[in-house]
Amino acid sequence: MGAIAGAWQWLTTAANWAGEKGVWHRLAEHVWLSALCLALSCLIALPVALWLGHLGKGGALAVNLANVGRAIPTFAVLVLLTLSPLGTHGDWPTIIALVLFAVPPLLTNAYLGMREADRDVVEAARGMGMSGPQVLLRVEIPLAYPLIMTGLRSATVQVVATATLAALAGGGGLGRIITAGFGNYDTAQVVAGALLVAVLALTVEGVLVLAERFLDPMRGRRRATRTGSRGASDTSRGAGPGASRAAPASATAP
Repeated sequence: MGAIAGAWQWLTTAANWAGEKGVWHRLAEHVWLSALCLALSCLIALPVALWLGHLGKGGALAVNLANVGRAIPTFAVLVLLTLSPLGTHGDWPTIIALVLFAVPPLLTNAYLGMREADRDVVEAARGMGMSGPQVLLRVEIPLAYPLIMTGLRSATVQVVATATLAALAGGGGLGRIITAGFGNYDTAQVVAGALLVAVLALTVEGVLVLAERFLDPMRGRRRATRTGSRGASDTSRGAGPGASRAAPASATAP
């Protein structure tokens, strides 16, 4: 409890929020770095996943290659890149490490979402004369939207949490608060920095959950389907066994 009380005192001290070393400045650095890495990851992973999922070819190989990155610790990649010539180019070691970390969930979920889209609906769209790009944009992507957003949420939260490691390579972000706390032997500051990262990650997760619901291109249809399913289930439970036996008899009456 002493560490939590100390962290609360640190967080409620106005001086710790101001200046270049303050929370607001570090938070802005953290959000900018995370957003940049996520944008680059989406530009790399999503076009490949969506196109391969549309074609139905080569996706398994791409997913397996992307998943190799999950077996390599992000910290190890960050250290190696920092010790390489890239280490003299600002945040690029951190950006590359985080992009490699975020690509697998984006690529895997988007590809699986495309392949799990209802094939009858896709074939019906082709039968109506839609071109390949039209089927992709108007049918397959809306059907794959839930899995695509699941991958985006997973990658975003992972990047936000892991961007803390940028401080170990001399970068900015909320991780600098934690490393400064370790350097000053200030446990309260270390705990405060960790709490800030956790709150930021949870906030981003909540925002993305709300965005997923409101931006769903098939939100109305999914809601109608769920409502219809519940209504049919309630009707079948309320009818009882006697009604189910009476229905065929009335149907056969002259």
